[in-house]
Amino acid sequence: MRQLEIIPGVLAWLTLILVIVFSWQLPAIVAVFIILFDIYWLLRTIYLIIHLRDGYRRMKQNLKTDWIGKLEGTNWRDIYHLIILPMYQEPHALVKETLESLKNNKYPKDRFLVVIAAEEKAGAASNEIADRLAGEYKDEFYKIFATHHPAGLTGEIPGKGSNSAWAGNEAKKVVDQLKIPYENVLVSVFDVDTQVFPDYFGCLAWNFFNCENPQRSSFQPIPLFTNNIYQAPAPARVVAYSATFWQLIVQTRPDRLVTFSSHSMPFKALVEIGFWQKNVVSEDSRIFWQCYLHYNGDWRVTPLLYPISMDANVAPSFWKTMVNTYKQQRRWAYGAENIPFIMREFSKNRLIPLRKKFFWVFQQIEGMHSWATNAFIIFALGWLPLLLGGQAFNYTVLAYNLPNVTRLIMAVASIGIATSAVLALALLPKKPDWFRPFHYVWYLVQWLLTPLVMVLLGSLPALEAHTRLMLGGKFKLGFWVTPKSRT
Repeated sequence: MRQLEIIPGVLAWLTLILVIVFSWQLPAIVAVFIILFDIYWLLRTIYLIIHLRDGYRRMKQNLKTDWIGKLEGTNWRDIYHLIILPMYQEPHALVKETLESLKNNKYPKDRFLVVIAAEEKAGAASNEIADRLAGEYKDEFYKIFATHHPAGLTGEIPGKGSNSAWAGNEAKKVVDQLKIPYENVLVSVFDVDTQVFPDYFGCLAWNFFNCENPQRSSFQPIPLFTNNIYQAPAPARVVAYSATFWQLIVQTRPDRLVTFSSHSMPFKALVEIGFWQKNVVSEDSRIFWQCYLHYNGDWRVTPLLYPISMDANVAPSFWKTMVNTYKQQRRWAYGAENIPFIMREFSKNRLIPLRKKFFWVFQQIEGMHSWATNAFIIFALGWLPLLLGGQAFNYTVLAYNLPNVTRLIMAVASIGIATSAVLALALLPKKPDWFRPFHYVWYLVQWLLTPLVMVLLGSLPALEAHTRLMLGGKFKLGFWVTPKSRT
C-alpha cells in the first residue's frame, strides 16, 4: 500500500522537475511541448464549455419540473428519506437554516427521518445545540433525533466519515424499530450547511424509480456554494463557482462520475457494505469505491442535475478566508488516497472486468495529476525555456514566437473564463439590499483572478496533498473541518 501511495506525488513532482530541467537542457523541445500543451488546453476548454452549458441548461430545466407530479403512478409514498447531518461546532442559526429548508420541501415530511450527528469532542455547547434543535423540530418530521459520536474510538480518525458511520448505525436501530424495509429507504448524507431546494427529494425519488439499477446507484446533486456568497471575497467566490462548474460538466458525463460532498444512496447498500470507512479523509468519494468493489463493479452514480446550496468559504478576515480555502482544497485533493486503495483492491478482485479497472485507475490518476500540475505548466512554467534556455535558444525563431503563440492561444482559451463569469452571475441567489448594479461589474472582473487562483488555490494545495500522501507517516492529513458561521 505504501508503494502505491507515492504514485500521485511522484508523478506530479517528476512532471514539474522535468519541465524545469528540460527547459535548461532541451529548451526547443520544451517550447514545442508548451505550445502543444496550450493547444490541448484550448481544445479541452472548448469541450468543457460545451458540457458546462449543457449541464446548466439541464439544471435550469430540472428546476422548473414538477417532480412530485411526475411521481404519480408509482409507489413513491413508500420511500422514506433518511437525512444525516454531520455537525461540528456549527452555530444554532446555521443548522436551523438547513432544517428549515427540509421543513419547506415539497416531499411529505412524514417520510423524513432526520439525524443531527454531533461530535462528542466538539464540546457540550455543540452537543446541546444538536439536542435542542431535535426538540424544536420534533413535530415537523416523522422522526428527528441527535446522535453523539464518541471521541477516540479504535480504528477511527476524527472526521465526517467516522461520525456518519456512527450516525448510520444509530439510524439503523430506529429503522429496525419502525420496521421499514431497507430497500424503501434513501439516505442523504449532507454537510450540515446543505440547504435543499423545494423539489430535491421529489427529483431524487423520480431518479431512483427510473435509473438503471436503483439499489446499485448513488445520486449526485449539483453543489452551489452560494448560501453566503455575498460575504465571500473574490478569490473564494471564484473557487466556489469553479467547484460547481466542474460538477455541472462531469454530470453530463456520468460514466466517470464519483460521489462528491453531499449526495444520496440506498440504505440497503449502505448497511450491506458496513457504512462509511472510518479512517479516511475523503469519505464522500471513498463510499463510492466501497460500493463499487463490494458489488464487483455493479455500481454507478446517477447525476441528478438538480442543485443544493452550501456555504462558500468565509472567515472573519480576508487572509483567514484564503487560508481556509487553501486547506479545503488540500483536503479535497487528498482524495488521491483513493488511488492506492482502488489499485490494491482491484488487484484482488477477479470479477471486475480488466477494462473497467484500467479505465478507473487512469481517470483517477489523470484527474489528480492534472489538478496538481496543469496550472503550473500553463501559467507559471511557460516562460522557462526563455529564462533557462540560454542565448543560443533565445536567438531562434521558435524562442521569438513562443510568447506570441502562447499568448494568442490563451487569449482564445479565455472564452472559458468569460463563460464562467456569465454563468456565475446567473447562479447568484437573491440579491441583498446593499447590492447595486455596479456590483455586477466587479463580479465579472473577479474572474480575471482565475490564473492566480488556479495556481495558488488549485494546483498548489493539490501538490501539497499529494506530497503528504507520498511522504506518509506524520505528514499524512487528518480530516480538517471547514469552519462555518453565521452573522
